Amino acid sequence: MEEIDLAHLRRCVELAEEALADGDEPFGSVLVGGDGTVLAEDRNRIAGGDRTRHPEFALARWAAANLAPAERAAATVYTSGEHCPMCAAAHAWVGLGRVVYAASSAQLTQWLSELGVPAPPVRPLPITEVAPGVPVEGPAPALAGAIRDLHRRYHRPGAS
Repeated sequence: MEEIDLAHLRRCVELAEEALADGDEPFGSVLVGGDGTVLAEDRNRIAGGDRTRHPEFALARWAAANLAPAERAAATVYTSGEHCPMCAAAHAWVGLGRVVYAASSAQLTQWLSELGVPAPPVRPLPITEVAPGVPVEGPAPALAGAIRDLHRRYHRPGAS
C-alpha cells in the first residue's frame, strides 16, 4: 500500500470519527478520481434509522449521478472498513474501480464479537465474494488500532 493510499485512509478515519461524534457507527469513505482528485466523501448516517445510509453506498450513488462510466472505472473508493455486501454490490453495479480499506470485515467481526455485539442481520462477506471483478486492497495494519478503538467507543461508551 502506498503512502497516498494511507493518506486517503487517514481521512476515512477522520470521517469515521465525525460519524461517531454524531452518534453514528464509525465509518467514513472517500471517492478519488483516476487523476488523484478527491471527488466526494461521506460518513455513516444511520443514526436517523435508515440502516442503508452507509458512506460507500452514498458514494456509489453519487458516482452514478455525476461520473461517466470510464471515470467511475478509474476511480478508487477508500474506506475505513471493508464494504458490506450491500455496498459491495452497489460499487460493482455502478462500475467503480478499486477499493482500498483500512479494516477488513473479518477484523471487524472479531472485534465486535469480543465486545459482545450481536451479529448483524446480513452476513459480512469479503468484497471479492460479492463483487469478484473489483480490485481490492487492504487491510492497512497501521490503522487497525484506530479503527478498533472507534468501534469500541461506539459499542462500549465510557469503557476504558
